[in-house]
Amino acid sequence: MNKYIWTGLFCIGLTSCQNKNSEAQTQDKQSKETTAVEKKEFTKPEETEVWKPQPKQINVDPISKIPSDALVLFDGSNFDRWTSSVDSTTVKWIMNDDGSMTVKDKTGDIQTKQNFGDVQLHIEWRSNPESSVTGQNKSNSGVFLQNRYELQILDNNNNETYVNGQVGSVYKQSIPLARVSAPTGKWNTYEIIYRQPIFDAVGNKIKSAYITALHNGVLIQDHFEILGTTEYIGLPINKPHGKAPIKLQDHQDKSGVSFRNIWVREL
Repeated sequence: MNKYIWTGLFCIGLTSCQNKNSEAQTQDKQSKETTAVEKKEFTKPEETEVWKPQPKQINVDPISKIPSDALVLFDGSNFDRWTSSVDSTTVKWIMNDDGSMTVKDKTGDIQTKQNFGDVQLHIEWRSNPESSVTGQNKSNSGVFLQNRYELQILDNNNNETYVNGQVGSVYKQSIPLARVSAPTGKWNTYEIIYRQPIFDAVGNKIKSAYITALHNGVLIQDHFEILGTTEYIGLPINKPHGKAPIKLQDHQDKSGVSFRNIWVREL
């Protein structure tokens, strides 16, 4: 074989060996550095302290208990932030002298004019003490997140129904962890943390919505994965959507559910 060919092959082989040795040395060095970091012993408390970024300052009103960054959706003075779900006209529900509003039968659901995604929602509601009906017709209403996902409102005091449709349920999907209803006619509080679903560019759901809810201060839904729309008949549906209104239900059963002190924080 020509001596020049031999020389060329030798050089190629030598270069290859040098490259491999260099790569091995680099990997060995990285491995040792990683091991050194993993085995590092902290001797001072400040070595594990994080100072930035600082959380934003939020103040809570001592009387209303409303956070300073919250949007008040209803304070008993007007329906300015709400509209009819039926035809986008003025809300026809009843405004009460005590700063609450009451569902007016067969006038339709109402919803916020503003659209929301991830939220912390505070809402207070009261069943009708004069209602004599039973089952799903006894002070039935609901809080719909993004106009699709219902946390049930119902008077279940001495009134049994299917448990995935009782008060505090994610309707037809999740039974509440406890029943914490106030006596009929007394005020209840829902504290809701809601995370919206995520859809990809072609409309496939890649992350579900989640809800955490407290009823009168007691955990009733613990980061529950919402399966899709809360359907009365059939299985949940997952159609792509963005931000959407918060809706309150007129169940059209003369149940007379009342609401007050509604505020929301966008997360």
